[in-house]
Amino acid sequence: MSAAATQAASASRADDIGVLERLLGERYSCRAFKPDPVPRALIERIARTAQRTASWCNSQPWHATILSGAETERFRKRMYESAASGADAAPDFPWPREYLGVYLARRRESGFQLYDAVGIAKGDKVAAAKQALENFNFFGAPHVAIITTTEPLGVYGAVDCGAYVSNFMLAAQALGIGSIAQAALARRSDVVRDHLKLADDRRVVCGISFGYAKHDDIINSYRTSRAPLTEAVTFVGE
Repeated sequence: MSAAATQAASASRADDIGVLERLLGERYSCRAFKPDPVPRALIERIARTAQRTASWCNSQPWHATILSGAETERFRKRMYESAASGADAAPDFPWPREYLGVYLARRRESGFQLYDAVGIAKGDKVAAAKQALENFNFFGAPHVAIITTTEPLGVYGAVDCGAYVSNFMLAAQALGIGSIAQAALARRSDVVRDHLKLADDRRVVCGISFGYAKHDDIINSYRTSRAPLTEAVTFVGE
């Protein structure tokens, strides 16, 4: 390859990573959606793009059950009623045992940003609980995807699903569609499994609610921070 061709290829790659940086910078967890449905062709394009996700031994352990229209409403009603009833949580994977140190600080920062945006006073447990229930209302999204993995692959199948979820949301962002990954839905894995008639070997990882964002809604106005590289990366060697 000539020097000119090499420079042109390098410039093209620089443009590519610029697009990725922009998408990552613009994406946020949407918590207020318009009711307008996303066309099926766009949903299929998102799923087709996410299907290119890398996985251990190319096992591709994820499966997305995507609900729309009346099926979303039926599922929304059942999930909300289950969560509001106070029934015990039944996740397929162990829930985080404890947030400590910097992880607790980041969690609190994110929570306080949410509460400040919607006017929930510090210590108002009733209002906070009501806001938490909105997870099971899918924040008004017209679509929800339930992401499952296969039980024999254990935690590593779930890790691969996490990569799939990230790529699904980036593909949605590229098409102007808002999304939010919701581990909260996995707290009701028993309800999810029963409602969707999932096979016995499937384990619920999380949900993704998605649709067109209400950009002018106050709850979509804040953005979470990211740790600097000095906190997240250790370089060894030159």
